[in-house]
Amino acid sequence: MIEKLNKAFSKLPGVGSKTAQRFIYYLLERDRLAGLELSKALKDAMENVQNCEKCRTLTEKDICEICSNTSRDNSLLCVVETPSDTHVIEQSGVYTGKYFVLSGYLSPIDGIGASELGLDDLDDLLSNQEVNELILATNATIEGEVTAHYIHNLAKKYQIKTTRIAHGIPLGGELEYTDINTIAHALSGRKDYN
Repeated sequence: MIEKLNKAFSKLPGVGSKTAQRFIYYLLERDRLAGLELSKALKDAMENVQNCEKCRTLTEKDICEICSNTSRDNSLLCVVETPSDTHVIEQSGVYTGKYFVLSGYLSPIDGIGASELGLDDLDDLLSNQEVNELILATNATIEGEVTAHYIHNLAKKYQIKTTRIAHGIPLGGELEYTDINTIAHALSGRKDYN
């Protein structure tokens, strides 16, 4: 049973066998109630959290709170790689538009192409919605840059202004691990993609 738990915890990013072992023994020896709460919370999340029908972020509803918020600016669309990137940008308190979550980046070598990222859905969204500016907030990695370039070309056919977040996001860095002030600065200092 403990080995099975170790394998399960070790599947989490950044959690190796030793860290998993510490989690397991802590819960079993010192806080079984917390272990039961964790188990219930995980089960509930796995059964009830889904992708938003509009932006593809994670939510318990068909349409997430951001997409259903009528005070958000529909003319601004920020494209991010993961739902956690959306959360980080929201914490900055600067951005008031809507989002589109890719849930990854283009990586042909890994079998991840445009259809796996929902880029057909993004194309439909751009053709049917009054988007004036598309903000590319993919990570500053090679894959993120390739994905941003692909999306820029997609927006270009609809003559939509494309900007790229900049200033402070280090090359090779990921939004999820960037502090709130750097995110706020990067959004307010975005520039044309060209």
